[in-house]
Amino acid sequence: MKKFGLLVLGITAGIVALANLGSLLGLGVSALIVFAGMHFYLKSESTFLKIFWASVGIIGLLSAVANVPGFFGILAIVGVWYVVKKWNNESVSFSAPSVKSDDPFVNFEKQWNELSK
Repeated sequence: MKKFGLLVLGITAGIVALANLGSLLGLGVSALIVFAGMHFYLKSESTFLKIFWASVGIIGLLSAVANVPGFFGILAIVGVWYVVKKWNNESVSFSAPSVKSDDPFVNFEKQWNELSK
């Protein structure tokens, strides 16, 4: 029964993601416009160019707000990702992955704790 629920959730999320593909594309273009506006605003030195690039960034933000269904598409893509992870019995973790250290003292402490058991 658990697999059936995952299948229904995955199919529903996939349909929602495909239905919002245009909004996702618009959201991506809006993000690109906002990024360009901020980048060139920080690089410009004249007041006229700062006003121009700030207005470009604001237009990009307004365009992003108009693409609200794109946010639902992002949530649907996250839902599909979750279903695939659960279907393959992989753990779903939103924390940062643990990084193995090459520091000899950290490895010594870990090995000492293993030997002390």
